[in-house]
Amino acid sequence: MNEVKIDAFVAVTVGFIVYFLGAFLTRKVAFLRNYNIPEPVSGGLAVAMGTWLYFVLTGKQIVFDLAVRDYFLVVFFATIGLNARISDLFRGGKLLTVLLVMTVGFMLLQNIVGLVGATLFDLPAPVSVLLGSASLIGGHGTAIAWGPKIQEATNFAAAAEIGIASATLGLVFAALIGGPIAKYLIDRNSLHADKDADPIVGIEFKDEGTPDGIVDQVNLMRSMLTIHIAIMFGAIAHHFIGEAGLDLPLFVPCLLVGIIMSNTIPDIFPNITWPARSRALAVISDYCLSVFLAMSLMSMKLWALAELGLPLMAVLALQVLMTVAFILLVAFRALGRNYPAAVLSAGFAGFALGATPTAIANMSSVTKRYGAAPLAFIVLPLVSAFFVDLANAFIIKFFVGL
Repeated sequence: MNEVKIDAFVAVTVGFIVYFLGAFLTRKVAFLRNYNIPEPVSGGLAVAMGTWLYFVLTGKQIVFDLAVRDYFLVVFFATIGLNARISDLFRGGKLLTVLLVMTVGFMLLQNIVGLVGATLFDLPAPVSVLLGSASLIGGHGTAIAWGPKIQEATNFAAAAEIGIASATLGLVFAALIGGPIAKYLIDRNSLHADKDADPIVGIEFKDEGTPDGIVDQVNLMRSMLTIHIAIMFGAIAHHFIGEAGLDLPLFVPCLLVGIIMSNTIPDIFPNITWPARSRALAVISDYCLSVFLAMSLMSMKLWALAELGLPLMAVLALQVLMTVAFILLVAFRALGRNYPAAVLSAGFAGFALGATPTAIANMSSVTKRYGAAPLAFIVLPLVSAFFVDLANAFIIKFFVGL
């Protein structure tokens, strides 16, 4: 009686509207435009605030059916894999290692900040991970998994709600700070993209009016067929990985299968028309990421954040400040102090407080304006969506044990 349910078809339709609303706001609001805020973020937040106002006025929640949303996510990551080159992966080996080590250290800091916050507000110590890496770098999935366990162990009734609210609020900040951080680093250090680099995600703004290839129904269908084949084999791999006891998001094996396909099939069949790094694949990639992110942000229940009040807001403010300081003082320098490092800094903000898709959206918004950084789009998902989940599980158990 207190919910207004929006079915899956209408939810996707609203997702399209959200994107165009965000594009309109970006054109009209200089801050959004100048600081590389992705269109789905500005539009999604506007709609989320609208559903909050509706809740305040009527007492009813607008609930979107997001059953179709994850399909867009899997398609998007398959396009990243199909665009990847093994040579880029070898070239990024050192960068991947640095990012991984740095991220593990950051997760420890994130949970220390959470522990300080839990102590200040007299919360049970295990709740600290729900104010730290379980909800922020782990995202909604990890928060939902650990919230009930911590609630049962501590008898703290609001544990599950704090986890979900932290993940939601973190996602908002992740989407808002990545672009400004990259702009600051690029402008301050006079950084420039490699002119010979080809974009993996997105079509650069300067190229939108000068197509370097034809995008028609044949190229789109060829690209979608290739993507679906990658997803099919990725789903099979995901099944066997799960049987082996390793819990990974579906999009990770789909990304890896895409990499394998693009680095073997064109060599085995040199006469085949392969869609890697084509404008058709770029259109599909942008489309799927935009709809996924728009649906994720428009469906946020901001009223749940307001109900948890001061403790949550105070700790999350500390987490944001620590994240910005870490990126500026540690991450950017460790990653090379160059243009790809600035792009990765925007991505790091995205997944350190939010999720991998937010990180990709942040980086895509930056590269559309300043130029391509292909290595960043390969290295970051491997760290944020694969290695980090494994490391986070051990770190969470350690802090919960406290």
